[in-house]
Amino acid sequence: MYRYMQKFKKMEKPEIAKKSPYVIDMEAGTYNWCACGKSSNQLFCDGSHKGTSFAPTKIDITETKKVAWCGCKHSANVAFCDGSHNKL
Repeated sequence: MYRYMQKFKKMEKPEIAKKSPYVIDMEAGTYNWCACGKSSNQLFCDGSHKGTSFAPTKIDITETKKVAWCGCKHSANVAFCDGSHNKL
């Protein structure tokens, strides 16, 4: 139990890249969404997470559509905005 508590305390929090979503018309394809918030290529991964506990989230978009990507990195809906930025 104690080891679990130590790990929990050390859990990293993502950096807030933007306190609103990135709303973008996306083409069908596979994208690596930045989960750490450190990428200089927001909203996609550029490898800045290396050395952290974060990894990019692979997202498959199956058709061309408008997507509201999470910018705050705190969404319960992973890469997609759920309004969590309103509580930060």
